[in-house]
Amino acid sequence: MARSFSEIKAKVDRGEAIVLSAQEVREILDGGNELTLEDVDVVTCATRAVMSGTYAVLSFPVAKAGSFLRAKSAWLNGVPAEVGPCPNERLGILDLIVFGTAHSRSDPKYGGGHLFRDLAEGKNVEVKVETDAGKDFEVEVGLSDMPQARLFGTRHSFKNYSAFVNPGEERVATIFHATFFDPCWNGASVSGCGHLNPIQNDPFLETIGVGTRVLLNGAEGFVLGKGTRSSPEKPNLSGFADMHGMDPEYMGGFATSCGPECVSSWAVPISVTSERVLESIAAPDRSIPLPVMDVVERREIGKATYGDVWEEVDLEVEIHPVACKRCTQCIPESICPTRAIGFEDWKPTLDRNRCFNCGLCSTACVGEVFRAHLGSLRFDGREVPIVVRQSDRLRAERLAEVLKRRILDHSFRMTEMVERISP
Repeated sequence: MARSFSEIKAKVDRGEAIVLSAQEVREILDGGNELTLEDVDVVTCATRAVMSGTYAVLSFPVAKAGSFLRAKSAWLNGVPAEVGPCPNERLGILDLIVFGTAHSRSDPKYGGGHLFRDLAEGKNVEVKVETDAGKDFEVEVGLSDMPQARLFGTRHSFKNYSAFVNPGEERVATIFHATFFDPCWNGASVSGCGHLNPIQNDPFLETIGVGTRVLLNGAEGFVLGKGTRSSPEKPNLSGFADMHGMDPEYMGGFATSCGPECVSSWAVPISVTSERVLESIAAPDRSIPLPVMDVVERREIGKATYGDVWEEVDLEVEIHPVACKRCTQCIPESICPTRAIGFEDWKPTLDRNRCFNCGLCSTACVGEVFRAHLGSLRFDGREVPIVVRQSDRLRAERLAEVLKRRILDHSFRMTEMVERISP
């Protein structure tokens, strides 16, 4: 019994729809219960991960009209920006494009993702401008000073991603690890939120399409279409949202051994229009394949499942300050990819608002101050321990709940696609 989006939307508008998060669906099914089309109308799904295909378009005044002809170059907190596409001759206004993976020229662990979060937190950033006449000047601006500030994703929200291992004999630098990747199968890096991922719940893109309203970093935005490098096996999306409404907790920077990357989050409502959609929603993590890739050659060398990543593991890192051994150098603090670890009165601290729950600290702390069971990948007779997660399942679950509440209180209005996306 297929249903249309308009039928489901009408039930939402009347306050009669049954809206569940993807995690709630999983708990119902794991409890031995069944779900039919009569039991659920909308399922809210989410993902939070390192998503490098991110950029911001910013437009704001930096000087009085007539102060300079055109800007030649610009940096925000040391992060380079592309000046244009509008020349804004003599207007004193900048139109900038800032890439999420751009690196600060003064801080190698600070990049576009960190900058976007700083702006969303209401912090002022330092803007340095070089004009075409060779004149340099500096100003401070905040997001409230930017009439236009939009964040775009060129390839976000993959229908799950991959795991990476290093079967070689040399340590390698890579965006898929916060430190150098140890050789000889000594650890795995994983990405993808498993059964929570939006396209995993709508793999044939029956309900997600051009014009679908979503939450991007907590702000309302829209799907623009297919993302770059999208394929039928691994589809992904492009989209955008206004930065003024973003929640900094769901975005940020993530330092890797090849420089800083960008963290983004998506939450998407899935209208349960058919049995095929419901069947996809019902799939547990252990039924979802996880390709295992050679991090150097970028070829598949095995296949695990997302059950290895998200079943019977700790989603959140625990901290036990009393276990600290007062090492000369705190390794977890030095390698934390989000700068969430610090010290106060000689005791280790963990900033929960910044912690990505990647779990890397738990593998490096000799005193077991930071603890998290991350699980292991099992494939082809091997068992490779997971040492870093580049997806934050805990925040994804929370964001799916946020979207659910907003649908139910009518502060989020679902929209029907204007055009289908071919997987």
